[in-house]
Order: sequence, then structure tokens, then C-alpha cells
Amino acid sequence: MKRRDFLLCGAALSSGLMVRPAFATGESMVVYKDPNCGCCHEWTSAMKNAGFSVVSHDLDDLEPIKKRFAIPADMQGCHTASLAGYFIEGHVPLDAITRLLAERPNIAGLAVPGMPSGSLGMGDDPGASYDVFAVAKDGAIGVYQSVRPRP
Repeated sequence: MKRRDFLLCGAALSSGLMVRPAFATGESMVVYKDPNCGCCHEWTSAMKNAGFSVVSHDLDDLEPIKKRFAIPADMQGCHTASLAGYFIEGHVPLDAITRLLAERPNIAGLAVPGMPSGSLGMGDDPGASYDVFAVAKDGAIGVYQSVRPRP
């Protein structure tokens, strides 16, 4: 192999590796939300800005969606999304979703119950403190990631 061919091959391979994360953020996400909820709109906009292909469904009653995904009552938030076979419940931060897609754990989904102040869509405050929970397929719940104030 000539030196030039070797260098071109190396450049092509490295550029392909650098492009890979962009494909992950191009995944399709379906968001079910209340049409009158501003924080749901903000969270959905953040997902679009991150490169996800988002389809939104405005619903007056989200209970059937939460039942469909078997989201435990104590893990419910104000909107529900589906992505790559997982549910994303509530104000889950982008870095937790990115980690989920990179690791692909054997869980049902991620949840941020309630509407924590400072979470993504609720002000996105660097001083926010809350937990992101992993919900197993059998309903078991554990902390997936903790969000703590940034210095």
C-alpha cells in the first residue's frame, strides 16, 4: 500500500468514527405531552436542538400512555417520551439520555419524577439537584445518575 493510500484510508476511518455520535442523536423520539404545558415544550425543544428527530403528540390525558409503558406511579413526570425501545419519563437531562443510548442497558426506561426545579425544561439551572432513576423491566427502581450543582 502506498503512503498516500494509507493516509487517505486512515483519514476516512477516523472521520467515520467522529461522525458516529451524530447518528446517535439523529434517533427518532416520540413525545407525549400536555398541549398547555410550557415546560414540556421546553424539554421537547431541547431534544430537537440536541439533534433528535422528535414527533410530538399533544394529549389532554397522559394516563393511558403511562400505563402503556408501565411507568410506576411514583416515577411519573409531566411528559413521556419513547426512544430506541426505552421510555423517557419527565425532565430527564440530555447527558443521561446520551449515556442511555451509548450503554444500552437492559432496562425499561429512565425517569425524573415530578417537576424538579432547575431540571431541563424547568429552568436548566446549574444549581439543580435531583436524581434520574432507571426503571427495570420488572419495575425495580434504582438511581441511574445524580444531578448535582455545577461549580
